[in-house]
Amino acid sequence: MLSLTTLALFSGACLALTATPGPDMLLIASRSVSQGRTAGFASLAGILAGTYCHALAAAFGLSQLFVAAPMAYDIVRFTGAAYLLYLAWKTFRSQGTVLAPDASMRRFPIGRIFRQGLFTNLLNPKVALFVLALFPQFVKPEAGSVAVQIMLLATVLNVIGFVVNGSVILLASKLSRKLTGGKNPSRWPQYLLGSVFAGLACRLALAGQR
Repeated sequence: MLSLTTLALFSGACLALTATPGPDMLLIASRSVSQGRTAGFASLAGILAGTYCHALAAAFGLSQLFVAAPMAYDIVRFTGAAYLLYLAWKTFRSQGTVLAPDASMRRFPIGRIFRQGLFTNLLNPKVALFVLALFPQFVKPEAGSVAVQIMLLATVLNVIGFVVNGSVILLASKLSRKLTGGKNPSRWPQYLLGSVFAGLACRLALAGQR
């Protein structure tokens, strides 16, 4: 089993990484602003589940595919970008506002939001490469099963990510209630969320493997 010193060092690295604003934090915050904290936590849950999937892939060596086969990396990258553009398009064209939906629009499609968070994470090959680059530095083959150690590290990363991003969700949803407290909420949170999806799609499509 991993030592407390190793876990402490890894936790420090995770805290520094998760506290730095990035695509996941931006997506979660915009989702919370547009649909409230329940939707924010649903999106976060999907992202955390995706982290476990990437950790499992790393444990079984599947993430090495992106290093050995650049074409596979590009296929996943552009698929992820296309998916994010689709989400942006759906968000922009939906009727009503996400804070005051019409009869044809469910207020909190939690299952759909969870799946969007999950697929957004899974279709980002940079997450797989991040896990592949960071986790082996803290894995000790002599300490037992490598797969168990990787999943333990993924759990530590997710717990820290939940605390950090959970705080972001609470702050963003509180800000949203203050800004949209009127009887006729504007569509700006919906446009914000759509813009975030489109921006993340461009970022993923234009980013190289390095």
